[in-house]
Amino acid sequence: MKVSLVLASAYGMRGDARATLNLASALADRHDVEVISVRRQKDKPFFPVAPGVTMRSVVDVRPGVRHLLPHGQVRTEVALWRMLRGLKSDVLITTRPGLGVHAARHAPREMLKIAREWGRPTVPGPVKRFYPRLNAVVTATESAQEEWGRLLDGGPAVHSVLDALPDGPWPRSRMDNRIVAAGGRWVPAKAYDRLIRAFAIVADKRPDWRLRLYGGGPEERRMRALVRELDLHNHVYFMGTTQDLAGEFAKASIVASTSRTEDLGMTVLEAMGCGVPVVAFEGARGPAEFVATGYNGVLVPEAEEEPRLFASALLALIDDERRRRSLAAGALDTALRHEAGEVADQWEKLIAGLR
Repeated sequence: MKVSLVLASAYGMRGDARATLNLASALADRHDVEVISVRRQKDKPFFPVAPGVTMRSVVDVRPGVRHLLPHGQVRTEVALWRMLRGLKSDVLITTRPGLGVHAARHAPREMLKIAREWGRPTVPGPVKRFYPRLNAVVTATESAQEEWGRLLDGGPAVHSVLDALPDGPWPRSRMDNRIVAAGGRWVPAKAYDRLIRAFAIVADKRPDWRLRLYGGGPEERRMRALVRELDLHNHVYFMGTTQDLAGEFAKASIVASTSRTEDLGMTVLEAMGCGVPVVAFEGARGPAEFVATGYNGVLVPEAEEEPRLFASALLALIDDERRRRSLAAGALDTALRHEAGEVADQWEKLIAGLR
């Protein structure tokens, strides 16, 4: 079976790229798998890809690459529908609503077409109009499945399949380092300012603990300015980007997520795969789907006193090593359900049923 997975970009440091490349690598053990990146801006993907996965792009925007067509969105859309019309695969999996609409309109009718969705469509009109041409929609969580089911009432069936973690063995935290870690893109939606302000309270009470921030993005200047303002230069460390975020999480004893609107939760899953409990806000859909207070982490209610409440949750774990280790065991148990092989099996059963 030939499977094609389409991403807006397979080369960036995004959760959807991470989840899709993990799935592609798992499926490639038994199938002919290719990842199609609409845009290619780098020589290599940020995240690792299994040798058996074929990579290709629709539009190559790397510096120095000769472009035969004018720049701009029109060029990209034309190149995309041309690619879709000529695609010869058994299964096509798209990874955001805009790509799903293009697949519904332009991919061959006989091809099995599946939209893999994490967030909500910002413009639901085209989705409602064209998604009935797809064979199925697949979400990563049950709450998203319910939302898409309501949106597509009378349309294609909506299923739920978990995101896949990379193939193991995963690095394991010894839970003895006085480190809180956080990772991902440094963008406003991730709300790292809430974490830094909360850690200022932690550092005042437990000055031997450190916060390590992994990633990069447009918020870096503002984050560094806040660290200077709060005099946290000896407590908060900017670690930069890393392809081995799990390996870095394994050096921590707590992973924190202060995202406001996270839909993917891949960093939460990677932390749990390393046996590290997660502290997150309960309003963020991704973390709230996976974090269960008292089992594998702590969910903090959103309120006006957010930094204080988040700091209290961190301090409670910092001061209770036995509880940290108990939550770590629950985190590992949660991660097992996201093993790449298990998730690939679920996708194969879903595809077989649709065909």
